Amino acid sequence: MIKHIVCFKLKDNSAEEVNRAADILRSMEGKVPQIQSIEVGTDFLHSARSYDIILQVVIKDEAELDAYQNDHYHCSVVKEHMHSVCESSIAVDYNI
Repeated sequence: MIKHIVCFKLKDNSAEEVNRAADILRSMEGKVPQIQSIEVGTDFLHSARSYDIILQVVIKDEAELDAYQNDHYHCSVVKEHMHSVCESSIAVDYNI
């Protein structure tokens, strides 16, 4: 199993925009078949080093991770939106 984690820093980190982006990330549940489990959280500290949103998904293996990265819904809805609202992002993928 692989845990895929992405942290997003938004250009506009107002509560409305953060919640909208988090909802779009959560919308992958049930629409992206490679996702075994999904967790989305939003930051409440708002420190200088904070990112605004964290996405954590569990995926079966590397082949499924590749399929996830190219999934139509993930690319056309989620990635498109997140790329338009993000200032920066960081990611980590590791075996669990």
